[in-house]
Amino acid sequence: MNETMTKTIIFKLKNQEYGANIDQILSIEKLDEIVSLPQTSDFIKGIINLRGDVTPIIDLRTRLGMEEIEATEHTRVLIAKVLEVQVGLIVDEATDVIDISPDVIDDAPELIRGVDHRYIKGVAKLEDRGMLLLLDLNHVLSVDELDEVQQVAEE
Repeated sequence: MNETMTKTIIFKLKNQEYGANIDQILSIEKLDEIVSLPQTSDFIKGIINLRGDVTPIIDLRTRLGMEEIEATEHTRVLIAKVLEVQVGLIVDEATDVIDISPDVIDDAPELIRGVDHRYIKGVAKLEDRGMLLLLDLNHVLSVDELDEVQQVAEE
C-alpha cells in the first residue's frame, strides 16, 4: 500500500466520466473562438491563440468515434502536452481532480463500448463514482496525426 497516488483530471464525454493524468494537462480553458482550417482531419477543429501560442484544437468526442455536439457553457478545452506537442482537447465538461490509487486500476478490457482500447490506459473502480475510464493522451493521436497537428500549429 506504499504506491503513490496518481492525480487525475476527471472530464465527461457523452455522460461518461473519463480520467487523464494531470501531469499531461497544462490548463483548463473555456471554449473560445476556433479558427477552422481546411483539409485537416475531421476531429481537428482548428486552432486558437492561447496566450501567444498557436494551439491545435481536437474534438475528443469525434476522435473517440462519438457524435459531435454543440458546445455548452460547460464545454471545456483541456490544454495538454501530447508527446511534446501542445494541443487542446474539447470535452463536454471538466469536473474534478482526484487522487487515484494504483490498487483500484485494472487493465483496459480489449473491447470497450465504442472506444478504441488503444486510447484506454485502464479502468479505475472507484467507490464513490463507479468505473472511470483512464485515457492515455499519448495514444489519442497516432504519429501521423501528431505530425498533422504539429504542421497546423507551425503554419
